[in-house]
Amino acid sequence: MRALIQRVTEASVRVEGAVIGRTGPGLLVLVCGMPGDTDRNVAALAGKIAKLRIFRDAEGRMNRSLLDVGGGALVVSQFTLAADTSRGNRPGFSAAAPPEEGERLYEAFAAALAETGVAVETGRFGADMAVALVNDGPVTIWMEG
Repeated sequence: MRALIQRVTEASVRVEGAVIGRTGPGLLVLVCGMPGDTDRNVAALAGKIAKLRIFRDAEGRMNRSLLDVGGGALVVSQFTLAADTSRGNRPGFSAAAPPEEGERLYEAFAAALAETGVAVETGRFGADMAVALVNDGPVTIWMEG
């Protein structure tokens, strides 16, 4: 599974003009299921993200986790994280899990992150979504698991 995480002061996702998910201070997590992903590595990535120390402590250093600060997470599916740009000018996405498996992995990831104690809201798999965010820092990290 691939994830692009962004520390945010706020983030929201709209479908057909209606907000369907949002978070205040915390993380926007864009995720993409990949062929061969298992529930085990999905849960491991969720646990790592929940414990990743990228929030400021009292001295201003990145030393606190999402769990430490009580932040939330907005989890949005994004198959384009699997883009292959090695040939030509049009990216290919065949490295992403097939849609049915991608949706299952996306839902499993959101559930696993929620099981760590993080308040999780989500986008809608396969929908045309408009994501808005205020990146805090900015802090943006690419992860694979």
